Amino acid sequence: MEYSRITSIEDPLFTQMHQLMQTVFPKEEVLEFSLWKEPLEDPGIRVFVAVLEGEVVGATEYRYYEDFNVAMTDFTIIGKANLGIGPFLANKRAEDLHRLAADNGKKLFGMFAEIYDPYKVDHYEFGGVKPMDPYVRREVLAHLGYNRLDFSYVHPSWNNDGEAVTGLDLCFLPMEAGTTELPASLIVDFLKRYYSVLSNKPQTWISMVEELEKKETVALKVF
Repeated sequence: MEYSRITSIEDPLFTQMHQLMQTVFPKEEVLEFSLWKEPLEDPGIRVFVAVLEGEVVGATEYRYYEDFNVAMTDFTIIGKANLGIGPFLANKRAEDLHRLAADNGKKLFGMFAEIYDPYKVDHYEFGGVKPMDPYVRREVLAHLGYNRLDFSYVHPSWNNDGEAVTGLDLCFLPMEAGTTELPASLIVDFLKRYYSVLSNKPQTWISMVEELEKKETVALKVF
């Protein structure tokens, strides 16, 4: 299996990846094809695919923020079962992020991720790919060490239509053992940076950020 970076919508592997995203994710979670041009060309956004015999069988997008010394996993896609795609992507991503942090003269502080909460929403469609089932993913991420940040989370729809997307938790994987909370200011700064590309944010998201700005810390809780 190869770990190949995509930096252009002209890359045939990107066409495969975008089709895979449409198969796996709810439509409001998938950015329209042409709107990927700038993100893919952004050196700070890292999009990699797992390629097996010329076929994209998995993908992950993530980024490292040098000033915050944290990463964000935008998504991980496992397109087929029983190929070890999940561990392959997780290990390759971790190697890359630790190298980026080292190049920044630091040890990676941790990584954010948005994780579906299947206990909040009755049903999710994930293309029938069992490893993408929210119950499975949540347990896997818990075993990896992710914790839920203790506040009610919404995020702006990637359709940029001003709608709020619910049914997720904002989570964090600390690299330092014994980390039980995060500075609320780090979460606020991260969210504002991460969603700066979306101009049409829902009022519920704005209110959520305003409430976070009133806090000193936010606790990390197990799932």
